[in-house]
Amino acid sequence: MSEIKPFKIEIADEDINKLRSRIESTRWPEKETVNDWNQGTPLSYMKEVSEYWINNYNWKEREKYYNSFDQYITTIDELDIHFVHVKSEIENATPLIMSHGWPGSIVEFHKIIRPLVDPLNYGGKKEDAFHVVCPTLPGYGFSSKPSKNGTGVDKIAEIWNQLMNKIGYKNYFAQGGDWGSAITIAIGKQNKGNCLGLHVNMPFAPPTKEAMENPSERDKIAFEGLNYYQEWGSGYSKQQSTRPQTLGYSLVDSPIGQAAWIIEKFYEWTDCDGHPENILTKEELIDNIMFYWLTKSGASSARLYWESFGSFGGNPNEKLTLPIGCSIFPKEISRTPKAWAEQVYSNIVYWNELEKGGHFAAFEQPEIFINEIRNCFRTMRDNLS
Repeated sequence: MSEIKPFKIEIADEDINKLRSRIESTRWPEKETVNDWNQGTPLSYMKEVSEYWINNYNWKEREKYYNSFDQYITTIDELDIHFVHVKSEIENATPLIMSHGWPGSIVEFHKIIRPLVDPLNYGGKKEDAFHVVCPTLPGYGFSSKPSKNGTGVDKIAEIWNQLMNKIGYKNYFAQGGDWGSAITIAIGKQNKGNCLGLHVNMPFAPPTKEAMENPSERDKIAFEGLNYYQEWGSGYSKQQSTRPQTLGYSLVDSPIGQAAWIIEKFYEWTDCDGHPENILTKEELIDNIMFYWLTKSGASSARLYWESFGSFGGNPNEKLTLPIGCSIFPKEISRTPKAWAEQVYSNIVYWNELEKGGHFAAFEQPEIFINEIRNCFRTMRDNLS
């Protein structure tokens, strides 16, 4: 078995200079023919991002910041897995593995790691302490890229369970959103005896028979989100789930192409009142983009859609029996009603529908997200004790 090695992000100056040169030599398309984001990320905004990226963004400072979190790398099933692991100094802290999705990264979690690890200095109680593990998905960031097919959601769930055991955590809680939600649910359904409970901020379940025949107001909200996604929001997923390699040439070759591809989703899926910078800074947006650009992850990250998009959420006829908590944020892609989720999750112990926040909840609303994690797993701990 391979060892767990400390890891630091170290990007050569030459690579940053090449990036700057590529941004400066961008071949720009013409302006969109509308005055909003309806045709995609606007030209004017991408030029604004470009100028900031070249003149104001300081990767070396950001690299130093991300290296302030303890990081490691280890090999599981022939894949190098990069992960953040920050241990709490509080005795009996609970191990917690948190999984990101696309187009996110472990960057999403950096605002919440220290409060979860050290609750006494961040408005929590001693019993709210976690040992936090944030792995990078295979094909993303500083984890290695699968060289053969088969690394889908179920496989990643198995790897995550092995990772937690390898670190030394016999039992743990799991959390996720987006692909991280699918992976977290897969961990629960595989139920290898180590995971004690789950939390997701993007539960997915099919509509109930009653919702189809006589939808409530809450059902209508969910249907509206699903219909909008199918009509206007799902083009990226169709491309990534069918031809990720074709798309990858553009994303890996053009930093502006990679940035525009990602920023569009931060505009559409955050609770940002019409502009992503109403909720996140340019620096934060570019941090996340850099984890794709620097590691040439445009194609490899998209392949997860090719592997698993058709089975997102797993078999709806296979019940999840582990305790689960769900936090529903208003700007999520689809706001699954509790009645739908109860068809698939037979042991919902925590359910809360929030008034603000979106798909990247930990990134957008860290304080709200931290409270959701604490409240959910506090309930589970009380039930386990």
